[in-house]
Amino acid sequence: MGSPIVCEDLCKRFGRVPAVDHLNLNVPEGSIYALVGPNGAGKTTLIKVLVNLVRPTSGRATLLGCDSRKLSAAIFARLGYVSENQELPEWMTVSYFLGYLKPFYSTWDDTLAGELVRQLDLPRDRKLSALSRGMKMKAALASALAFHPQLILLDEPFGGLDPLVRDEFIEGLLERAGDSTILISSHDLAEVESFASHVGFLDAGRMQLSEEITTLTGRFRQIEITVNGAVSLPQNWPAHWLMPEASAPLIRFIDSRFEEGRTAAEIRQMFPNVANVSISRLALREIFVALAKSRRNKSAKEIAA
Repeated sequence: MGSPIVCEDLCKRFGRVPAVDHLNLNVPEGSIYALVGPNGAGKTTLIKVLVNLVRPTSGRATLLGCDSRKLSAAIFARLGYVSENQELPEWMTVSYFLGYLKPFYSTWDDTLAGELVRQLDLPRDRKLSALSRGMKMKAALASALAFHPQLILLDEPFGGLDPLVRDEFIEGLLERAGDSTILISSHDLAEVESFASHVGFLDAGRMQLSEEITTLTGRFRQIEITVNGAVSLPQNWPAHWLMPEASAPLIRFIDSRFEEGRTAAEIRQMFPNVANVSISRLALREIFVALAKSRRNKSAKEIAA
C-alpha cells in the first residue's frame, strides 16, 4: 500500500468561500502527522472530505488507497476516528458501548479493549451521559483503538481537556496505536510538538508547508546581530530572513533556511561591521507565528502596492 492519505489539488468550497483550496498532501505510512493551523483554517473540513462526510468540489483524495468518495465498509473497518464534536450513544454504559461496536470489526481485540479501559481509567458501568467531556473523549479513543486500525484520524481531540486528561489521552494513543498511521488536527502547537513526527501548516484552506518536524525545527533559527556603527536594514534583504527588526546596536530576524556556514557567510556579506552574532532555536509555535506574521505583512504590502 502507498501513503494512507493522499490529496491532489483538493478543493472544497461553500458557496464562494474556499474552505480547502487546491491542497496537496501526502501522509507517510507509520507517521504521526500533525495538521495544524488557526481556527477556521480548514482542518475539520479536510478531515470530513477524507471520510466522505462532505464531498470535494474538485480535486481528489484517497484514504487507504481508496477514493474518498467511494469508501467501503471494509475501509471504515480499518479506520479509527475521534472528533472534538463526536456524538456518542449516551444511554449506553462504557462496557455496553464497546461491546456494541465489537461485531463491526473483525480485528476487534477484547484484551486490548480491557487494557485501554484500565489505562484510561474508564468506569465500565457508568453511562456515557454521566461522563465528563474528558472521559467521553477517552471512551471514544478506546473505541477507536481496540480493533488495531491502520489509520487513526483525530480532529481537535484536546479542546477543553485539562492537562492531566490530555496527558492520559496522548499516553493511551501512543502506547496502543502500534503500527497505525495517525493524522491529528490541532491548533495546540505545544501539545503536538511533543509527539508528532511530521507537521503540515494549513492556513485559509491552503497548505503552507508540510515536512518532518525535525527538519522544520532544524532550519529555523532566531538570529541576533550586534553591529559597530549605524544600524539599518539593507535594501537587498534575503527573502528567507523573516521578521527583521533594527534597534541600535541590534538587528534581529528569523532565518528560515539556516545552515551554519552559509548563514555566517550571508551575515558577513550583509553586515561587514558585525561585532557579535547570537543564534537560538525556536519552538514550533514560534516558527508558525513567524510564518503567519510574515505572510500577513507580505499581503499588506501587496495590497498597498
